Amino acid sequence: MAKILVAYGTTEGQTAKIADYIVDVIRGRGTDADAVNIKHSGDAATAGYDAVIVGASIHMGKHENYVRDFVRQNRATLERLPSALFSVSLAAHGDMANAQAYVDNFQHETGWHPAYVGMFAGALLYTQYGFLKRYMMKRIVRDKPGDLSLDTSRDHVYTEWDSVKQFTEDFLERVVQQDAATSQS
Repeated sequence: MAKILVAYGTTEGQTAKIADYIVDVIRGRGTDADAVNIKHSGDAATAGYDAVIVGASIHMGKHENYVRDFVRQNRATLERLPSALFSVSLAAHGDMANAQAYVDNFQHETGWHPAYVGMFAGALLYTQYGFLKRYMMKRIVRDKPGDLSLDTSRDHVYTEWDSVKQFTEDFLERVVQQDAATSQS
């Protein structure tokens, strides 16, 4: 039976929620999985895992530095094992060209080009922001395409959970196919 690592970086917590959901879907299909926050785990070890999914969120136009470092340090493993990337950004809610540009930049910076990539919308957590950040996020959102809310009296989650589930199930199917092919060799 395969064991899958879901290693992620998060700034405001939405990427962690997505990583936990991915683990729940994987476990629900009878496969073992662990979600590990790279920032709090030091050097998240890939040893003992049969596949790896890496998740990162966009802030200030870039994925977290420590996620990029993790990918660079583990690139050979990520290229050897079935692996995938999921990127979380507000751009993924109506501006897919920009969301893709973030992923392209990440791939360029790390040298890792996963065959499977998911791009998911994040959240606007206005009630958790301080005054300055709430003001800045509202200004940023105002200039973005799509229907992002300017209502700062509540939080807005844009993650499409069905898309996250489909991404995970498609990846699992790939892992199973690759595992079967390896077993027949």
